[in-house]
Amino acid sequence: MLPKDVGKLLVGRRAAVAGVLFAFACVVFIVTALILSALNNVSQNTNVLDEKRSLETTSGALTTFRDQLAATLNDYAAWDDAARYAYAPGGMEWLVSNYGDMTVNSELFDTAVLIDKDEHILMSYHNGVPATWTIGAFFGDGMPDLIQAVRSARAGETPEATGFIRTQGGIAAVGVALVRNKSGLLEQSDVGPRYLVFARHLTRDKVDKLASTYVINGLSLQPVQTRAPYFVNIFNPQGEVLGKLTWRSQKPGDISMREVRPVVLTAIAITGLSFVALLAIGIAALKKLKDDEACARRELLRDRLSGLYNRPGLFLGLKRLLGKSRQDNSYVNLIYLDLDGFKEVNDSFGHGVGDLLIKGVAAALGVLVPEKALLARLGGDEFAIALQGENARIEGRKLCDALLDLFSEPFMIGDRVAAIGCSIGTSVSRGGDLDGEELLRRADMAMYEAKENGRGRYMSYEPHMDTRREEKNQLEADLKYAIEHDEIKVVFQPVVNTLSRKIIGVEALARWNRAGFGPVSPDIFIAAAETSGLIDQLGLSVLGKACEAAVDWPGLKLAVNISPVQFRNPAFAGHVLSILESNGIAPARVMLEMTEGYFIHHPERAATAIEKLKQIGVSIALDDFGSGFASIGYLRRFGFDRMKIDKSLVAALDTGGRSLEMLTATVALARALGIPVTAEGIETEDQAAILQLCGCDELQGYLFAKPLQPEQVSELLHAQETPVKQRKVS
Repeated sequence: MLPKDVGKLLVGRRAAVAGVLFAFACVVFIVTALILSALNNVSQNTNVLDEKRSLETTSGALTTFRDQLAATLNDYAAWDDAARYAYAPGGMEWLVSNYGDMTVNSELFDTAVLIDKDEHILMSYHNGVPATWTIGAFFGDGMPDLIQAVRSARAGETPEATGFIRTQGGIAAVGVALVRNKSGLLEQSDVGPRYLVFARHLTRDKVDKLASTYVINGLSLQPVQTRAPYFVNIFNPQGEVLGKLTWRSQKPGDISMREVRPVVLTAIAITGLSFVALLAIGIAALKKLKDDEACARRELLRDRLSGLYNRPGLFLGLKRLLGKSRQDNSYVNLIYLDLDGFKEVNDSFGHGVGDLLIKGVAAALGVLVPEKALLARLGGDEFAIALQGENARIEGRKLCDALLDLFSEPFMIGDRVAAIGCSIGTSVSRGGDLDGEELLRRADMAMYEAKENGRGRYMSYEPHMDTRREEKNQLEADLKYAIEHDEIKVVFQPVVNTLSRKIIGVEALARWNRAGFGPVSPDIFIAAAETSGLIDQLGLSVLGKACEAAVDWPGLKLAVNISPVQFRNPAFAGHVLSILESNGIAPARVMLEMTEGYFIHHPERAATAIEKLKQIGVSIALDDFGSGFASIGYLRRFGFDRMKIDKSLVAALDTGGRSLEMLTATVALARALGIPVTAEGIETEDQAAILQLCGCDELQGYLFAKPLQPEQVSELLHAQETPVKQRKVS
C-alpha cells in the first residue's frame, strides 16, 4: 500500500472517529433534552397525582369521620340495656351515665340527645353539660330528614341515618337511630319509639387530628365562600354545601425536580467525558464479544447439566449426518432411550441426587458410545444416540444390548445406590430419506412401545406403531366425547354385612359402551383417561352420578374408586365436597378407595391428600391390599378407615396351600390396628364362610350380586326390607 493511500486511510478513519464523536455529542444533547423534558413531565405528573391523592384522602377522611359516628351510634342504640332503660320510667339516671356523661372530651361524639316519637327531648347533653335547647333550634333544618329516614325504614333495614348538618356548634356529623334490642327487635311500649341522636362536630382539634392521621398538609375547615385551589365540599342531606375542607399542595414533583436536576446534568456530563475512553474499550470489547458469541453459539447446543448436546444440537448433528448419508447412501440409526425409575430416585433422594445420576449416566454413555457417534440429552431422563455409516444398523443393535447391560447394574451416587433401567426405541434412515424430526418421532414411538411392553428392552420402529398410536389417540378422543356427552355410566356392586348378609353399602363402578366398538374394559379406558389428562373430569363425573343415585338409598354407604392422578390434584378435596353438597350427601356416607402403590411411592403427598379429605369428613379405604408391598408402618401412618383385601387372596383359598394362613394373618393384622376389613371377589359360600371366620365384617362379590343398575339396587333393597315390614304388620 502506498503512503498516500495509507494517509487517506488514516484520514478516513479519523474522519470516521470524528463523525462518531460528533454523532455521540448530538445524541448526548438530544438525550439530555429528552431527560430534562421527561423529568419535567414526571414532576408535573407527580404533582397531579399528589393532588388526586390528597383529594381522595380528604374525601375518605370525611366519609370515615361520618362512618365512625354511625358505627358508634349503632353500638349505643342497638343495645339491650339501652332498650330497657330508654323506655322505662326510671331509666334517666342510666341514660345520663351512658349517654350524657360520655360527651365529655369524647372522640366519638360530643352531643347526645334522646327524643320521643313526637320529637320532644327527653335528655340532651353537649360536651358533658345538660342542654336546654330544642331539636330545631340546635340542629336546624337538616334534622327532620334524618328523623324521617329512620321512621320510614322498612322491615329488614337498619333504622339509622347519618349525615352532615350545621348546628349551633358548627358543622357536625349527626346520626339518628331507633333505640332497640341488639337483635333489632323492639318490644311493644306504651310510650312509643324513642330515638337516640349523636353529633360529632368538626372542630379545629378534630380537623387537625384528621390532617395528622391522613397526612394532609394544611387541612382546615372553611366557609362556603372561601376560594381555594384544593378543597372538598361538605354536603347536608338536602345536597346543600355547608362548608369545605381545604388543604395546601406540597408539590412533591417540584421538590424532587430541584433535587434531581444537578445530579442528572452531572451524570450527562460525565457520560460525555467518558465517551472517548468507552470508544477505545468498545473496540477491544467488540473483538471479545465476537469470540463470546461464537462460544455462546456452541453453548446453546449443549445441555448444561450433562455436557452433552441438547435437542437443538441433536437436530443440527442429525442434519449433518443425514447429509452424509445422502452422499454415500448409508444408514443413520437413531437410538432414543428413556430412564426407567428416574422419577422415583428424584422423589426418594431429592433433585440433587437426580442431577448427579444424570451426570453419571452421561459419563457412562460417553464411554460406551462410539467416538464418531452423536450423543445428546433431550431433557429430563431422555437421551439420544445417532450412528451413521454402512453398518449403523448392526452397530445400533449391539449398542442397544450394551446399553441394557449397562443399566442392569445399579449406579453408585456417593453413598447411595440408584437402581434404574432404560427403555429404548430405534429408527433408521437410508440415504437421508427422512428428516431429523421424523427420525426422532419414530424412535420416540418405538421407545414408548418398549415401555408399554414391559420396559428394560429395545424395539425398532415399525409402521404398525403409527396405527396403534392413531388407535390410542382415537380412543382418547372418543373417551373425551363420551365424558362430555354423558356416555359413561355407573353401576353399583352391593357390599353386604358378613353376619346378616344384608346390603349395607355399594361400590360405584364406571362402564363405557363405546359407539361402534362395544363395551370397553375399565382397565383400558381409565388408563387412557390418566395418560390423556381426562381422569379428573372422568372421576368427578363418576362421583357425581354415584351421589345422584345414592340419594335414593339413604341407609347405604357409597364407595368410589379414586385414581392416583386425581389424588395428586391439590383441589381434589374441594371438588369432592362441592359434589357432595350439591347432592345433599353426608360426607360420612362416602368412602374413597385408593390402591396401596401410590401411598408407598409418594408417602408425603399421600399423607397431605388424606388429611384434606378427612377434614371434609369422607373415609379413606386401602384397596387391593395384598397385591403390593404395603408395610405395617404405612398402615399406621395413614390411618385408613377400612382395608379391602385383594380378590387374589380370596381366589387363592380354592388352591389350598398356605393361602388360608396368609389371609388369616392379613385380617388379624388389620384388626390389631383397628381397621375394619372388606373382602372382595367372593364367588362361593365356602369363601364367604372362611372370610367370616377370619374376621371380615363386610363381603363383596358375585356370590351376592353382580354390578347392578341403580333401579336394580333399589329392587334388592326393597326385597330386603319387605319381610321386616310384613313382620311388623303381623
